[in-house]
Amino acid sequence: MRAIRALIVLSTATIVLILDAPASQARDLRVCADPNNLPFSNERGEGFENKIAELIAKRLDARLTYVWWAQHRGFIRKTLNDGLCDLVTGTTNGIELLRTTRPYYRSGFAFVTRTDGPVISSLDDPQLHRLRIGIQLVGLDGSNPPPSEALAKRGIVDNVRGYMVYGDYRDDNPAAGIMKAVAQGDIDVAIVWGPTAGYFAARHGPPLRVTLVTPQIDGPRLPMVFDANMGVRKDDQSLLDDVNAALARLKPQIDAILAEYHVPRADLKELESTRSPPNVAAVP
Repeated sequence: MRAIRALIVLSTATIVLILDAPASQARDLRVCADPNNLPFSNERGEGFENKIAELIAKRLDARLTYVWWAQHRGFIRKTLNDGLCDLVTGTTNGIELLRTTRPYYRSGFAFVTRTDGPVISSLDDPQLHRLRIGIQLVGLDGSNPPPSEALAKRGIVDNVRGYMVYGDYRDDNPAAGIMKAVAQGDIDVAIVWGPTAGYFAARHGPPLRVTLVTPQIDGPRLPMVFDANMGVRKDDQSLLDDVNAALARLKPQIDAILAEYHVPRADLKELESTRSPPNVAAVP
């Protein structure tokens, strides 16, 4: 994400890339996004959130404009709420700084193993007490995501190794580090946010197995699955309505993009589960 190239610097931390659009378009759709965070987004427009944003902009007859900013602490406050952009993709319920759209997919944390390794689908699998486990940590302070807490309450601590969710931001695909650790045999199993797991597993050799974590709700305050929404400023009802209408109309195309990127879905009929509490934020 910090490997930012050939862009126009507007300030010490903000970078904007304006995409070409027909002169007849009467509005801009300014999207806040991370320039180095595949499979979600990057500065080359290769992420699935880039593709979905393109669909929405076309539907709204708008020119798509990106404000690139690494999705670290303060991302929403310093971009959306400072008026630098109007829409954030890949948010979830319970973020007080914005209003969220209808969900356009639901995913969860997933177990990742080599296909010749252990088969794990449940947090209650006794194998987890002896396997080398990798988990994603969030934020500069290494905050514990739900899988970490779930393992700790089962007494699984000493055999757990943390990997920062954003990895080494100087590298391309910094989030892929935990996936490489599984592929190389440094760890036996990883618990990874589903879209990241599915995308990099499909591009890895040796092959990797991805299985959504169960239980999907590990107690009343520990969900493993989350809705993905988009976010607008709290007072932007007009854009909220427009994006909601676009998401509803574009659902088949969005589903096709998510399938292309191998996003594991918890909102498909066979995987439907109790919905997560509305005031719990997802990671990443």
